[in-house]
Amino acid sequence: MDIWSAAVMLFLIMDPLGNLPVFMSVLKSIEPKRRRIILARELVFSLLIMGLFLFSGQQILDFLNVRQESVSIAGGIILFLIALRMIFPQPGGVIGTAVGEEPFLVPLAVPMIAGPSILAALILLANQDPSRMTDWSIALFAAWLVSAAILMFSNLFHRLLGEKGLTAMERLMGMILVMISIQMLLDGVATYLGHK
Repeated sequence: MDIWSAAVMLFLIMDPLGNLPVFMSVLKSIEPKRRRIILARELVFSLLIMGLFLFSGQQILDFLNVRQESVSIAGGIILFLIALRMIFPQPGGVIGTAVGEEPFLVPLAVPMIAGPSILAALILLANQDPSRMTDWSIALFAAWLVSAAILMFSNLFHRLLGEKGLTAMERLMGMILVMISIQMLLDGVATYLGHK
């Protein structure tokens, strides 16, 4: 996988357009000036958490005694389930909403941006080719930066695309993510069968 394919995959998993309505509902009771500060803070937290998983992915796998093929297969299944929920949305969005007081780490940083599927994908990338950590870091930062820009300008995107446009974009991203998830699953199975 090249650097841009990795960045696109990570961006699709972050699903900023699909998460826009959730972010807006969580932050709607907070004054607009404070909203941007909270959003920026949560985005930084999510980047730090994803960076931690990217760089400690191999150690986590070693500690759990899990092989790369297992992560690839599990990651493919998780991505497939997330993609299905993007294509066939349920009330509360892909992961579920939490409305109330000012959010801190949960639910915006984790699991809306740095969710289980992206953490699994980062561990997989780090384990696939540990010599390319710079490439994976650039891919992660690029995906995060585009997602951050979309979320910081959420009101603009909501006005431009409208509710139906956002739904259409989320479903399109879901379809692309289904293909990526099936490829991850097949790669994991092929690698596992190759070791047998």
